Formats: sequence, C-alpha cells, structure tokens
Amino acid sequence: MSISSRNIFSRLLAPSAALVLVLTASAGLVRAGGPPEPNDKVPGQYIVVLKDDAGDDEAVAAEMAAAHGLGILNSYGHALHGFAAVIPENRLERVKSDVRVAFVSEDRLVSASGKPGGSGTVPPAQIVPTGVSRVAAQANANKGAGIGVAVLDTGIDLTHPDLAANIVAGKNCLTTKKNANDDNGHGSHVAGIIAALDNSVGVVGVAPRAKLAAVKVLNAQGSGTWSSIICGLDWVSANAAALNLKVVNMSLSGAGASDGNCGLTINDALHRAICRVRDAGVTVVVAAGNSGASAAAEVPAAYDDAVITVSALADSDGLAGGLGAATAYGADDTLASFSNYGPVVDLAAPGVNIRSTWKGGAYNIISGTSMAAPHVAGAAALYLQAHPGSTWSQVRDGLTAAGEPSGAGHSDPSGLHPEPVVQAGAL
Repeated sequence: MSISSRNIFSRLLAPSAALVLVLTASAGLVRAGGPPEPNDKVPGQYIVVLKDDAGDDEAVAAEMAAAHGLGILNSYGHALHGFAAVIPENRLERVKSDVRVAFVSEDRLVSASGKPGGSGTVPPAQIVPTGVSRVAAQANANKGAGIGVAVLDTGIDLTHPDLAANIVAGKNCLTTKKNANDDNGHGSHVAGIIAALDNSVGVVGVAPRAKLAAVKVLNAQGSGTWSSIICGLDWVSANAAALNLKVVNMSLSGAGASDGNCGLTINDALHRAICRVRDAGVTVVVAAGNSGASAAAEVPAAYDDAVITVSALADSDGLAGGLGAATAYGADDTLASFSNYGPVVDLAAPGVNIRSTWKGGAYNIISGTSMAAPHVAGAAALYLQAHPGSTWSQVRDGLTAAGEPSGAGHSDPSGLHPEPVVQAGAL
C-alpha cells in the first residue's frame, strides 16, 4: 500500500495569524519577530519515529492507522523510519507505547527567513549581484560543475531563464497534484543566489554550474511544518546518489533547541532527520534566523552537530572595507542588526538588499539570513567540487579557514559575531 503526502496547509494555517509568516507581493516578510512562537504546535499532528528494525515503514504506518484511527500525512523511509499523522488525543499514548515506536515528536511550524525588500526590476544585461561580488565567487575558475544542491523552500520557478537549465529534479511535499514550481518567490530567490546561470541575462550565482533540485516544503505564504521538511529531507536521502546531491540549503526557521545528540535525548524528529542526511554525506546549510537574538533558540540553526549556520552581513557595494553607503540594517560591512548570533553560528555572508531571481521569470531584492545561507551553500558546492568526498565538517572547517576574519574587511560593532565572512575566490 502506498501512502502519499497530502495538502494539509489550508487546515493548519487557519487557526492563528500570529503563527503564520505572510509574504506580500513586494517580497517582504511582514510578520515581526522572526520564527513561530514556542506555542507553535500543529494541533493533533505528530511525527512517529519508528525503530530501525520495525519493518516496512509504509506497512507499519498503514497498520497503525487502521488500529488507532490515524490520518497519515507522510511516510518516511530514508532520512527517518516513520510517518507523520493526525493522531486523536485519546490514542496518542497507545501509539507511543507501541513496541515498534522509538519516539513521537509534536509537529511544529516553520517559516522562511527573509525580510522586506526593494525593486523587482529586470537588469538590462547580466550583472554580478553585490553578494556574489562580496564573496569573490567570480574570481574562482571553479563554478561548482555537477554538484547538486537541494533547495528546501517554497519551490523554484521551473521555467526561469536564469535557472531552468540548472534544475535537474523536483519534489512537492505539500501535494502530489502539483510540481515543485514556486508560488511565492522566496525559493527562487535562494536558488538564484546559489546557481543562477552565467549567461547574458539577469544575475549570476555563486556556483553557476551547480545543479539544483527544487524541493517544495513551504507553501505560498512561506510557511511549513517539521513534517513537510522531513518529507523533503527524506526525498534528498533517497535521491542523493542518483542526482549527486551534496548540499542542502534551508533558509527557514522555527522555535526550538538542540540536545547535541541528534534529537534522541529530547525526541526531536527534525534533528534526527537532518543528522541522517548529514551521515549520508550531504552538507546542510541553514539560516541563523532574523530575530536579532541567540540562534540557539531557533531550529534548524541550533543543530550545530549537523549543520552549517549562517548569519547575515550588511554590504552595500559588493566590496570589503566598509566604504559603501549605510543600509537600513547597519553600516556597510557590519553584521546586520536583524541577524541572530551565538556559538552555533559558523559563518556570515551577505544578506542585505540581495538581488536574485524571483517567481514568474522576474527578479527581486530582499534581505535576511535566508539570503546569507545560499551564498554559503554555493560556496560549499565549490568546495566539494574541488575537494570531492569531504565530510560536512570538513566543508565547514574549510570554508571557515578561508573566510574573512572580523577586522579584515568587515567589523562587528555589536561584539556578537566572531564568525568569519565566507570567501569563495580560492576554494
């Protein structure tokens, strides 16, 4: 029996506007305060993690659904053994006590990590965006050829002239009835930063010869759930070898914390799934979040045993040295005022007024750690092309070693950001 994903979002997003991150037509994320609040549980929804020896995941899910009246949403067999389901409250303890169950996680909300932007005009000819220039990607003859990067986001514009030739596959984790085309814009923006084509139009990405996989885990409003993200991670795990997927970018966040033990201590299914993807040889790059607070209070940023976490640099001219105009989020070449910080943050990258691709064949300028993370994901693709077989920690350490230290081109008046700014010119 095949259990497919279902579109659950019309139901889960209705109860509280405070839990929903809304995108305006001008690309601005307008809900203040960063990720969903700690009371961000999706009522009645859970992720059931099965023991590795529990048997066929879909068969177990179907059997438990029949026995306990569960509504199966997704089944997983790669990043996790288990399934997501609507579980009646009076059946929850029975599910938890099943001998095949390792643990049960509450399903929680996540949202895209971007901020209000600017002009959506199309450049008259190809330009090098300030972010790509600031990380010196154009100086590198290495363009990331053949390295697959999965973008877990709102999808990607599958026909965009600056992206289409680099898109090799897609998965929609919200519904089986539609492809992974972007109905928001955020995912296309992220994808362009990573791998917009080096052609005669629009913009160019950090790794313009890398390949993209569009994995839609967030809806048209930029919101999703742990269960939808795990669906995306599960697809990446299943297809990593065939598509040469070496990097995952997740420019999204929600409330949470790390136990430093891949979620096994606090029953965190999302952390567990990311660790499984890590162990499969995939480097996971994530946004630090936009709350101007400790990144240790947001996930996946807090999972420092499994991900590369990226803060945002305010850069206005694409050059080091702090000589450009001030931005709305700080002086040129300083860490953005909205950016999260703390020991879990590994690298910084440009994240203010970043021009990139958008849905409908368009272009847009937005800000956020959402924009910083894909600069690092693109740099990771360059590193892996030059250093095949590197583990995620070797990628992290290599990028950190090659990065620009504080005071050597940028400054941190806040004293909160010791992390270097990624540099891609010599990877």
